[in-house]
Formats: sequence, C-alpha cells, structure tokens
Amino acid sequence: MRLWVTGYRSYELGIFKTDDKKIEVIKYALRQLFERKLDEELEWIISGGQLGVEQWALEAALDFTKENINVKTALMYPYAEFSKNWKEDKQLKLYELEQAVDFSASVSDKPYTSPVQLRNYQRFMVEHTDQAVLLYDPEYPGKAKYDHEFLQKTAHPFELIDMYQLQDAAEQYAEQQRIDYE
Repeated sequence: MRLWVTGYRSYELGIFKTDDKKIEVIKYALRQLFERKLDEELEWIISGGQLGVEQWALEAALDFTKENINVKTALMYPYAEFSKNWKEDKQLKLYELEQAVDFSASVSDKPYTSPVQLRNYQRFMVEHTDQAVLLYDPEYPGKAKYDHEFLQKTAHPFELIDMYQLQDAAEQYAEQQRIDYE
C-alpha cells in the first residue's frame, strides 16, 4: 500500500522553531498511524516538501523505516525548483531530507508557472497512491483544505487526523514520556 501524507504548513499550526514540542507530538501521531497501516501492507510513505506536516511526516517515516525495513519513503514535488525562494537554511533542510528518502522527483519538470501544476500534483498523488492521510481539521482551515476538497471529490480513500485526535496523541505522548523517564 502506498500512503500519501499531507497537512498543515508549520505557520498554520503556530510552529516557527524546529525544537517546538508540537512537532514531536505530530510525529508521534504519524508514527502511530504508520504502525496501524502495517496491517494494511504499507509499502511506501509518500509526501511533499512543504514546510510543516509534509516534511515532519517524512522525518517520522525515515525514523519508522529504521525498524520496518520493508517500508520505503518518497518525496514528491509538484514542480521543479520547489524551494528556490526559501531561506537558505530551509532549502538545506529540504535537500538533506531529499537525500535521505528512497525516491524523490518532481511531477512537473518546469518551475512554478500556474496553479494547474498544483492540481496536476494532486491528481498524480491520487493516481499513484492507494490511500491518503491529512493532518487537517475542517474546523481550522488552512492550505490543506485544497487537498481535502480534492480528495472529497474522488473515490480515493483518505482519513483525517483532526485536532481532537491530535490532542489524544499529545496526551498519549506525554504519558509515554512520563513512563520513559521513570
């Protein structure tokens, strides 16, 4: 099974530092999801390069694949030169992530020219994955709403990790941390 993971951008969650504890909770929630998906014969975890959930998903996936060597990771860009206008430190982080995954490519070989490339990316992801998961809550809109709306129009199976589930994950993560330190 090939799983597409996407969701909020970091700024939409109020996360501006790489050491924000919320990132650990998000990665914990994603790892729990990946473990569940092993029962559905998870083979690939595929995400994009957006700052936020997409990059954190791949970081969590890379950690997950250390113990589950049959699961592979892929970073798919909607267009070439994806991070060209980003600050250098963010470009470097994405480059390092790209080097760490099993596969990376751009859906369009041209730099950004129009929103059509983003729609083509969505279509590509649906055609080349079996399921999707969005860390997204319709009560708290963000850019992931476009992927959510697109998925709702298709027959592509998907699930949401909403704010309630994220709160549950935060409580489980905190409990796990207490147990680990005792």
